[in-house]
Amino acid sequence: MTDARLAPDHPDAVVGGELRLPRPPGVIRRFWARHPRLVDGLIAGIYGVPTLVNTVITALQYGLPVPLVIVTVAAVLAAALALLLFRRSHPWLVLAMAWLACLVSAPSGSIDALAMVLALYALAVYGSTRASWLGFGGSVAVASSSAYAVTVLGNTLVEPFDADPLATSFGLAVVLLLATLFGVNVGNRRRYLGALIARAQDLARERDQQAQLAAAIERSRIAREMHDIVSHGLTVMITLAEGSAATAERDPSRAAAAMRSVADAGRDALGEMRRMLGVLTDPSEVAADLAPQPDVAAIPGLVEGFREAGLPVRLTTAGPAITEPALQLAVYRLVQEGLTNALRHAAGAQHVEVRIERSGEAVNVSIEDDARHPSTAMPGAGRGLAGLRERVALYGGTLDAGPRPGGGWRLQATLHAASDRTEGDA
Repeated sequence: MTDARLAPDHPDAVVGGELRLPRPPGVIRRFWARHPRLVDGLIAGIYGVPTLVNTVITALQYGLPVPLVIVTVAAVLAAALALLLFRRSHPWLVLAMAWLACLVSAPSGSIDALAMVLALYALAVYGSTRASWLGFGGSVAVASSSAYAVTVLGNTLVEPFDADPLATSFGLAVVLLLATLFGVNVGNRRRYLGALIARAQDLARERDQQAQLAAAIERSRIAREMHDIVSHGLTVMITLAEGSAATAERDPSRAAAAMRSVADAGRDALGEMRRMLGVLTDPSEVAADLAPQPDVAAIPGLVEGFREAGLPVRLTTAGPAITEPALQLAVYRLVQEGLTNALRHAAGAQHVEVRIERSGEAVNVSIEDDARHPSTAMPGAGRGLAGLRERVALYGGTLDAGPRPGGGWRLQATLHAASDRTEGDA
């Protein structure tokens, strides 16, 4: 690959992703592509120098009026300057200057068609196909008018011009047609190449946008999992530590057991954290040591851990088994988050009810407590409920969280398990 540009006005890189273009064939072609103003200068010189010399020689040979010579030279210089400066950016202006030079030079007995040929080519390449054919029609009209002007006005100033104006007009029309066709062919190829490069740039931007979106989704998923791990582990540890501190003096053995539970909860949270961080760094090195994601079978153990932390939890399940792993993880996280919030904010609860019910394609999960005076000692950041809403949304479900009419708090979610039912039936 190379840093060279395929065309002077096409970039070789796009915002959002690098786009390297292939090297154009030919050393000479690449040189002209890198020096566009040099090309314009040579074209202006190829037209302007011979035309000015011919105008001066004709004026000296036939003694043309000085005003006519001045106007002709000015028109030729204007057309040459337009070719130099505006051939690529304003081809219609160049063509207008070429028409002017052709009409002005007619009284001196010559037809200045070279500028129109060059201008038509530039219009077809840097303009559009429609514009090139409109320019061709106007150029044929100007060339025909100049041919007739030469026979009428030229004969009064120079030697008789016996050429047939109709034949001259036809010959000029053929030359202008060839220039237009050649320019249209080159221009269409250039426009097609520009469309391909623009498409590649769009694809590169779309690729990077998709990568950024995937990274954002993955960051959200990781943040959700980290919250579930850290929030659950720390909440249990804090609750157990506070209970141990409260009973240390009157019941040392119970306080010691509680502290051992704190250590166990910390080790479990640390183990899950290490597994997740290992996945983020290098999955190939830790694949053999990874434990499976929690499922509904782990919910009784989760509930038992909260009971040990002092939360009076009762678990009730109903309906067919849930078999899809992702759905099981979602249900587990729902129960985990609901009980973690109850442990934080419902310290005075006498009953905490967890119910998981499968009915057809719907899985209903509810966590209710009867705490009349919720505790605010350990406020949460709200990330847990946001993460749960994302999990539930993946299954086209709903999530409601709020106070119960008779006191306490309720977290209720409904997930649609159509894909799970299909896999189970198959």
